[in-house]
Formats: sequence, structure tokens, C-alpha cells
Amino acid sequence: MTEFVVMGLLPNMAQDLLPSVWAARPEDAIAQAGWLISLYALGVVVGAPTIAGSVARFPRHRVMVALAVALTVFTALTFLAPTFELVAVSRFLAGLPHGAYFGIGALVAADVLGPGMRAKGVAFVLTGLTVSNVVGVPLGTFLGQYAGWRAAFMVVAGIFAAATILIAFFVPAHAGDPGRTLRAELKVFRIGQVWLALGVGAIGFGGFFAVYSYVAPLVTDVAGSPAWVVPIVLIVMGVGMTVGNLVGGHLADVDLRRTLLAGLVALAAMLALLALTAQLIWALALFVFAVGFVASALSPTIQTRLMDVAEDNQSIAAALNHSALNVGNSLGAFLGGAVIAAGWGFVAPAWVGVALAAAGLLLAAISVALERRRERAAAPVGVSS
Repeated sequence: MTEFVVMGLLPNMAQDLLPSVWAARPEDAIAQAGWLISLYALGVVVGAPTIAGSVARFPRHRVMVALAVALTVFTALTFLAPTFELVAVSRFLAGLPHGAYFGIGALVAADVLGPGMRAKGVAFVLTGLTVSNVVGVPLGTFLGQYAGWRAAFMVVAGIFAAATILIAFFVPAHAGDPGRTLRAELKVFRIGQVWLALGVGAIGFGGFFAVYSYVAPLVTDVAGSPAWVVPIVLIVMGVGMTVGNLVGGHLADVDLRRTLLAGLVALAAMLALLALTAQLIWALALFVFAVGFVASALSPTIQTRLMDVAEDNQSIAAALNHSALNVGNSLGAFLGGAVIAAGWGFVAPAWVGVALAAAGLLLAAISVALERRRERAAAPVGVSS
């Protein structure tokens, strides 16, 4: 909720925090407010590997409590900050613990479920993200529209405080690895397949965020619907994300590589169809659902792929997935805002998304081809892979 509620409230935050820019040209104010999305994502990118690598030796359940406290405090700073610049700083700080928090949670779940069900464990944790898009983000958007955007972040901080208590009581004890250090964890960057998996997440998933970041103006300016329709469209996307996440976890356990490639093809196709039909609110809602479904089916697939190729560097690998996805978040929001600011309209980010999904597909195809070549080379003579 802390990451995604901004997207439904971008016009409200732009008008409140950038009044002079809004008065001159609302499109410029919305594009500038998009930096709040990018800065949170940048915080995730910076914090995920450094924090996860530094705390790998500590008990994971205690680390999760500490990270939840940090998320509570930095989110509270967002609704207390009086200016755009200070809100921007608070968003960066709030992003720092994000990747390690979800990455370590995914590791705990994957270990609990065991071999053969690791992707389902990852999907179970990520279901929290998707459920927030069905319930939290639309309600936060509705609250922010009628009580001010700061009220939405007050609710988010309260949810984090409650989550901290629940984690402390209910997440089972889970030992860290006393022998792991940040220096040892950083060896993950020597693995070529890790870089390819990160590229798939950062670039391919950026196609989803190029659209998600600007759902509000798509609904109001392109489809011509009133502002109260925005939370409904966000609920539709959230339902698609929730269903897609669970389906993706199952498919990834069956055939991870095929799910990855097919998912990126489908994401590019759904984004193109959304761009072509966005003027019709029913079609916009339909393809927003489809984009959410396909993107979330990819999420546990990409995370499990990264954990598989990272060898024994599991803590940092699990967190790096969130760095990659938030590079995609930042990249999609930035490029989407750039084409809007260039005067190409609010549909243009969807075409940016198509291009990013296609680029992610290319990286995934290269990764799979290299892996299959290595498997054939390692197979005994006369044995096919």
C-alpha cells in the first residue's frame, strides 16, 4: 500500500505540493510528482542489497520486525513533511527497508514449504502486495481524494505499526546464517545469470509500471470518467494481480522458464491492447485487469528464477528481486512521465510499456538459451537435456 497508493493520488499530491506548476500546466505537475514513485523505487534499489547482505547472519524473524519498525517511521514522515522536497526525501527513506523486508519474508515462506513448492511460498508472501491492490490502494485512493492525500499515508503508517506487532507474535523463529557477511553476499554479482534475471525484472516489469503509475489520468482524461471511478479501476487491477500471482506461483513450479517467456509475451500483448482501447472505460477496465494478471504471474516467477541462479547467496538474491522490480517501477514511472511531459498524451506510457516488456522478453530468451547450452554441454554423451 505504501508503494502503490501514490499512483492513485498523483493528481491530488501534484496539486497540493506543486501548486504553481499545477496552475501553469497540470500535466507538468503530474509528471514531476511521478518522481515520488521513482524515489521510493530508488530507495528499494539502494536498500535491498545493502541491508539484506548486512543482516544475513541475524535471525530472520527479528530482522523483519526491525524493518517493519523502519517502514512505520519513514511512512509517518511522508504525511508530516510540509513540502514536495521533504516528501520526496521521506519516500526515498521509506523505500530503503522495502526490498530486504519482502525478500527475507519470501525466504522464510519458501523454506517452510520446502522443495517443489518454493515458488508457491514466494507467491504466498507476494499475495500481500496484490491483496493491498484490491483493498488497501483503492480505499487509500478514495480516502485521499476526499480527506486529503496525507490521510491515506496516516492509515498506511498505522497498518505498518499493526504489522510490526503481528510479525513479532506470529512469524516463526527462523535462524539466519552466522557465517554470512555483506562481502560474501555481494559475490552474487559475479554470476552472469543473476544480472540477466535482474534485467528481466527491471526492464520487463517496467512495462507494467509505465501504465500503473498513470492509471488515474487514463481513467479521467482518456476514458473521460469521473474521479470516483479511479478506485474502482484500481480494484479491478488488484483483483487481476491477486489471481495472477497465485496462478503464476503454480505455473512457475511446473515450468519456470516457459512461464517466464510466455508471461512476457502476454504482458506486451495486453499493454498494446490497452493502449488501443483506453478511450472506452469498459475496455480500459478489462485490459487493466489483464495487465495486472499477467504482471503478477511474472512476479513470483522472476523472484524464484533469481533465487535459483544465485547459488548460496539466497538472502541478497531474494531482496535483489525487489531492487529489480523497483528499477522497473522507477524506469516505467520516469519514461511514462517523460512521454506525457513531451505532449504525447496519457496513452503513450502504455506504448512505452510494450517496448519495455519486449526488451525484457529478449533478455529472458538470452538467459534461457545460455542455460540450455550449458546444460547440453554438461550432459553425458548420449544423454539429452
